[in-house]
Amino acid sequence: MTETVLSLRDVALTLPAASGPVEILRGVDLDVKEGESVAIVGPSGAGKSSLIAVAAGLERATGGAIRMLDETVEKRSESALARLRRGRVGFVFQSFHLMPAMTALENVMIPLELDGRKGARAAATEALEAVGLGHRLSHYPGQLSGGERQRVAVARALAVEPKIIFADEPTGNLDGAAGGMVAELLFSAARDRGAALILVTHDRDVAAMADRVEEMRDGRIVA
Repeated sequence: MTETVLSLRDVALTLPAASGPVEILRGVDLDVKEGESVAIVGPSGAGKSSLIAVAAGLERATGGAIRMLDETVEKRSESALARLRRGRVGFVFQSFHLMPAMTALENVMIPLELDGRKGARAAATEALEAVGLGHRLSHYPGQLSGGERQRVAVARALAVEPKIIFADEPTGNLDGAAGGMVAELLFSAARDRGAALILVTHDRDVAAMADRVEEMRDGRIVA
């Protein structure tokens, strides 16, 4: 029986504003199974990125229940959440989030070293080779194209052999060819590793690569 690695029940997120509280998420239910890919689509402001942030414990839900890797998320401290994610959850963001003063290899080594992994350099090298950047190990982000920088980010997410990968508009800053390459790489790598992939995208072609598409509007999953 396939294990459920992420479960959201009636999850809400309400944030304060000068004009009054703003409901960002409204009673969201979502289940993601081991090895499953799920694309989250919808118009700007629908709550897609907020859903990713709350599901991963990067932002606190104001209501509902979240379980990730069979652990409760919403009541954990920040340090406990970091321990839960470490070595088991990977992230790929639209803006790459690479350290500019570190080489591609050093950027990929960061999560491995934080997790106390032995052989971090060898594992990071292997991850970069897997995304076609074995010849760019010593290059800094400023020396790489946008597509190459995002492939470094994908390698960083995959290097820890995660159970779950969260990707927020991973092709949003890339042209069509580079975006397609990154999307194919991300989906195939997650599939090969048996990792669940939860991906926010505005690109319907990217969404079509997923096992399942969930559409959000006004803070709710509607289809």
